This record gives sequence, C-alpha cells and structure tokens, in this order.
Amino acid sequence: MRLYSLSVLYKGDPKVHLLKAAYDVSTFNFFQRSSVQEFMTFTSQLIAERSPLGSRASVKEQEYLCHVYVRNDGLAGVVIADNEYPQRVCFSLLDKVLDEFSRQVSKMDWLSGSPATISYSALDGYLSKYQVQTPR
Repeated sequence: MRLYSLSVLYKGDPKVHLLKAAYDVSTFNFFQRSSVQEFMTFTSQLIAERSPLGSRASVKEQEYLCHVYVRNDGLAGVVIADNEYPQRVCFSLLDKVLDEFSRQVSKMDWLSGSPATISYSALDGYLSKYQVQTPR
C-alpha cells in the first residue's frame, strides 16, 4: 500500500491550477521519475477540473486510484495511491490537509498562487506520515 502524490489545487475560472504538491516517486526507476511526476500533476489537475464543487470521488487511472475532494469554496485536494490503499484514509487525509491549508494560506493567494509562491510545507510530512510501512 503506497501513496504517490498529494496535491492542493484551486478550481477557479476558467481552469484549475496547482497550489502545492508533494510526490513520492522513490519506487520508480530513476529515469522514469520525472515523467511519472508530470503524469501525476496532469492527472490531479484533470480530475479536479472535471469534479463539481462539493464532491468527492475516486477514479481509477492505469494502476493508480486517484481520490479527489473539491470543496464548495473551490479548494481541491487529490491523493494518488495504489489500488490497495484504503479509500477512507485518503479522504480523511484530504479533509485534514484542506482544512489546515485554508487556515494557513490566505484565500487571496489561492487565485494567483503557484507551488513556488505558496508557503505551506506540511505536504511532504503528511505524505511520509501516511505511507503504510509493509514488513520486509
């Protein structure tokens, strides 16, 4: 069971833009990592764009399950995990991250922010904390 990506996006007019993201691509071949990360960024934006405000959904994309939560205020979160990762845990993680993000980052920054300009550093910590360690 593995989490690969955790993203916070803003669903504004006319399109969705990425505010902050964390990735764990360490299980992929070194030469595949950047293209896998690009795929995850693109997929997160696409799923958030196609999901209505106030909705939660899980979408299968290749061998991944993408869990999206779009709040009524337009703030959205996407977790990309493997098929075995519990859906309930993904949605509770998204709830926690979006609540914390909305308290720490001004709504004004959602409209024009980008991963380089938004100062919210908790995503990497959440991504590693929620990894399920399998015994070897």
